[in-house]
Amino acid sequence: MSDWQQPGESPAVAFGGIKRDRSKTMVLLDEMCYNHAMEFLCRNGGRMKKRKTLQDLTIKDNFMFGAVMQVEENCRGFLEMVLGFPIERVVISTEKSIIYHPEYRGVRLDVYAEDEQHTHYNVEMQMRKKRALGKRSRYYHSQIVMEALEKGVEYEAVPDTFVIFLCDFDPFDRELYCYTFWSECQENPSVELQDGCSTIFLSTAGKNFKDVPTELVKFLRFIASDLEGSKANFEDPYVE
Repeated sequence: MSDWQQPGESPAVAFGGIKRDRSKTMVLLDEMCYNHAMEFLCRNGGRMKKRKTLQDLTIKDNFMFGAVMQVEENCRGFLEMVLGFPIERVVISTEKSIIYHPEYRGVRLDVYAEDEQHTHYNVEMQMRKKRALGKRSRYYHSQIVMEALEKGVEYEAVPDTFVIFLCDFDPFDRELYCYTFWSECQENPSVELQDGCSTIFLSTAGKNFKDVPTELVKFLRFIASDLEGSKANFEDPYVE
């Protein structure tokens, strides 16, 4: 039991969900600060930019997002809200690096989780619009499968993978909150490839609120908020 957790209190409650009891959140984040600071210094030749305090962070910050999603109840609740099916439990890693050879490009996943069915999930916070997000998602799928499949294992054992981009912009300019992609036959869309890969882009700039669950719309509005706006009452138990 962590020093910020009360007797009989679950880790998710102790953490305070996404917003509730921010002081406890700060204690958990303080425990994570040192390694992040040292890594930042190594990447920047020992030079520190203007310091940003923990109180200044919103969930859009990778550090805060990773801390929130490290709590199993938060991560599982997010996945169930987006995917629409129940998940019993997940094992979570944040900022997971997958590197197979120094001469080839590796990946660093913001949030990486696996459930009891060995389905793998990758959630990426994307603040700025970048080119080739589709090809990036394809590469992430391939790296996750390589990491999960041992030599000699049959293809039937290849795990299902979900790569989810949480975008603070509209990646396809169609004003949708959610864009879901999987492989199907162009000649007959009822024929699916069943390769187990699904890529989802969530957008905070969507406008089709009648087509998606209300709790997802509220969560995306919370993501889009600045520091002051994020303190508002979103009237949603997951956000609060």
